[in-house]
Amino acid sequence: MQEAYLDNNATTRPAPEVIEAMADSMAKVFANPSSVHRPGQQARKLVDDAREKVASLIGCAPAEVMFTSGGTESINTAIAALLKVRKPRNRIITSAVEHSATQGACELARERGATIVEISVDQQGALDMDQFRRELAGDDIALVSIMWANNETGVVFDIPAIAEECRRAKVPLHCDGTQAVGKIPVAVRDVQVDMLSFASHKIHGPKGVGGLYVRWGQRTAPLIAGGPQERNRRGGTENVPGIVGFGVAAELAKQHLPEMTEVAKLRDYFESQVLAGIPDSYVNGSTEHRLPNTSNIGFSRLESEAILMLLSERGVCASAGAACSSGSLEPSHVLKAMKIDPKIAHGAIRFSLSRYTTREEIDYTLSVLPEVITRLRQVLPVG
Repeated sequence: MQEAYLDNNATTRPAPEVIEAMADSMAKVFANPSSVHRPGQQARKLVDDAREKVASLIGCAPAEVMFTSGGTESINTAIAALLKVRKPRNRIITSAVEHSATQGACELARERGATIVEISVDQQGALDMDQFRRELAGDDIALVSIMWANNETGVVFDIPAIAEECRRAKVPLHCDGTQAVGKIPVAVRDVQVDMLSFASHKIHGPKGVGGLYVRWGQRTAPLIAGGPQERNRRGGTENVPGIVGFGVAAELAKQHLPEMTEVAKLRDYFESQVLAGIPDSYVNGSTEHRLPNTSNIGFSRLESEAILMLLSERGVCASAGAACSSGSLEPSHVLKAMKIDPKIAHGAIRFSLSRYTTREEIDYTLSVLPEVITRLRQVLPVG
């Protein structure tokens, strides 16, 4: 059976060079990078080399990059650290469309006494900058935590403008860059964010390893206490093979970044064919300010879960921004915040491409998707 993997915002397929480098490091360099003996220093060099490659991708100094277990840990570390070092300020400004990692970290902070302010978005997914400026005027703001690009719609926020407002208010800015890094240019020093979270498996690297950029001079605090690893910012022995793979993935992502324009063309071709061939289908979110690889399409009067099941049976992997709760499938909080018509939001599917996505995969998906939608509309009750 032919297959098409269009779920690259969740996890990208690992680059062959990454797999080779990780296997080589596991076979040849197995010592603890904190050890002073020669094998330990060989491991240390691998970690340091990877840190330089990751730093180069996001435009910062290697010392400003700390390695974590992934984007979720990076986000939790940034929010908890800034909240701690900014006491007694206890108000966090975020958006209504953040990833569940940010939402969870903010909810935990709320349980511990913090006040959470969510900035709304319009129907295109753009942040309400007027509301943001009003909320930022308070003197009790501990931090701002705003994503660079949305994981469901691909909509890109105006981070340079947000960062400028934060600098003017003297409030630190943490940015969830998990979806943006490796897909669009991200230069943290130019934009002047204070912290940036990101993950290896979004750029064809291994799962279970991530990064947190901490601007030089920005006060922070460890989330995980223990040894002096990561310049006393995260205790625990480093995941050397994962970090090596992350470094190779970062190097490749920087090298292949210009190719994302071709990915965007393939995405646009896919969308045009879907909209032309399937009635009552709609692109959710801005088609101008978004990632080059992401397409969120709503199929009216259907449930995304049913669409995904039939697509999977035909070898097409996609995803839906929905959470199953108490046996009922609810539209994602992102589409709710955008005030997308529930008839469309319930049937929203995210198709996400990568530099490995082929025209053959897209054409195969286009050959099965209309039949899937037609079949479901014939058998399911009209809402």
